Amino acid sequence: MQLLLFLLSTMTVLSSCGRQNISPEANHVMNGPLSAIAVGDTVNGTGNNIMTVYQDKKNNYWFGSWQDGLYKYDGKTILHFTTKNGLPHHRVEDIQEDQWGNLYFNTSEGLCTFDGQNFRTLHAKESAEWKLEPGDLWFKSLQFEGSVYRYDGKELHRLQLPESQLGKDWISKHPASANSYGVYTIYKDSKGNIWFGTAALGACRYNGQSFDWISEEDVTELHDGPSNGVRSIIEDKDGRFWFNSAYRYEVYGKSKVNKQTFYNREKSIGNLDGSPDSDFWEYLSIARDNNNELWIATYRNGVWRYDGKRTTYYPVRADGKDITLFYIYKDNKGGLWLGTHENGAYTFNGRSFERFKP
Repeated sequence: MQLLLFLLSTMTVLSSCGRQNISPEANHVMNGPLSAIAVGDTVNGTGNNIMTVYQDKKNNYWFGSWQDGLYKYDGKTILHFTTKNGLPHHRVEDIQEDQWGNLYFNTSEGLCTFDGQNFRTLHAKESAEWKLEPGDLWFKSLQFEGSVYRYDGKELHRLQLPESQLGKDWISKHPASANSYGVYTIYKDSKGNIWFGTAALGACRYNGQSFDWISEEDVTELHDGPSNGVRSIIEDKDGRFWFNSAYRYEVYGKSKVNKQTFYNREKSIGNLDGSPDSDFWEYLSIARDNNNELWIATYRNGVWRYDGKRTTYYPVRADGKDITLFYIYKDNKGGLWLGTHENGAYTFNGRSFERFKP
């Protein structure tokens, strides 16, 4: 399998960022002083290593880099933010926004919030307060430690995924491997439940009362060796779930085929390239467009669109060579974006993906 063992070694350090639903003065008391006003440096592009893309409610684009900090594009100008502007670290792997328009950036040195002028790092407390509240924000830990963060608007709770027999069995079999409970991705489904994609144990659903697991073996038919993990989760138009592999899962259906699980698994696309002899059935990131079609980003084999019946291939290249991808994202108007390892941000022009140049 051509995917991602390279990425397994890179997805390590992370902490957490939070939300501001009270006055700046109250947050000053709770979380320490704000940074100096973050002006940012005007630049011509987004840099080469882009891990994530996000468009906020004001339609500004934000690009989180692997090692160069944060970029903001307002349609005219690109601003570059680094630690000198108050950003905790130059690696930014997740961007979210609360209902008040405050932005949150998950960096390797902690979660920070941005109110339009200042960055402020949030400090987590150890907690066992697992809850599902509609307005809470959830973040993964970049420290690859099996913990996640829940921000309730006042406090940032550091929560440890509970031990499972699945985890104990994995650790017993692979004692020298990285933390099997490490979380690669977090996804909120249409019913408000939270899903965690893990490094080696598959996907975990928290429904407010219990934790339900779909094992890594059920997700990827894992061979006896290092795991690629669940790095992307999405719910399609029919309410079925996809966990970056060739299978899809009915979780909330009316019938249950397998009485021993809470889900039914069925093979869907198969190999992306249509060849029955290839092992090209696992991918890195997935997005659902405004036509409810799925767009699948692989590590180094471009993007594939799935319309429910067949796949269409879109190469992503620079100087005639395939490039490596991180992430695919749908913006507020349905536009598609890619974050890449070494070639900056790419956008879809309706026919192909091309490098973003403002």
